[in-house]
Amino acid sequence: MASTAELKAAVTNSLETSGTLQQLRAQVRADIYQSLESPQEAALPLSRDNLVINELLREYLQFNGYRNTLSVLLPEARQPQTAPFDRQLLSETLGVTEDSNSLKVPLLYALVAQHKQNAQSKTQAAE
Repeated sequence: MASTAELKAAVTNSLETSGTLQQLRAQVRADIYQSLESPQEAALPLSRDNLVINELLREYLQFNGYRNTLSVLLPEARQPQTAPFDRQLLSETLGVTEDSNSLKVPLLYALVAQHKQNAQSKTQAAE
C-alpha cells in the first residue's frame, strides 16, 4: 500500500499534468485579489485607453489559451467579463488596417507587425 506522501505526490503530479492545479492556483489568486480589493478602488472608472489595452490583452490571452492568466487579469483589471468593444472598433480606434491574415491572429500581433513595418520604412527612407 502506498504511503500518504506517495499518494499526495501522485495526486499532485496528476493534477499538474492535467493543468487542473494551475487552474486552481489561478482561481485562488483571482479570488484573493478580489477579496483584498477595497470598495473605493473598485469604484474608480477605467479610462478608455485602459479598456482598449485590456481588450488587446484579453484577445491575446484567449488566442494563446492562457485561460488561467485571463482569469486573474479580468478581476484584477476590473475588466468586464464580456468584451466591451468588438474587434472592428478596436482596430479603428488604434488605426490598424486589417487584411485576411491579420484577422486570423490577435490585434496585438497586427500592431507589432505595423510597428515593425513603420520602423523598417523609416530606416529605408533615411538611407
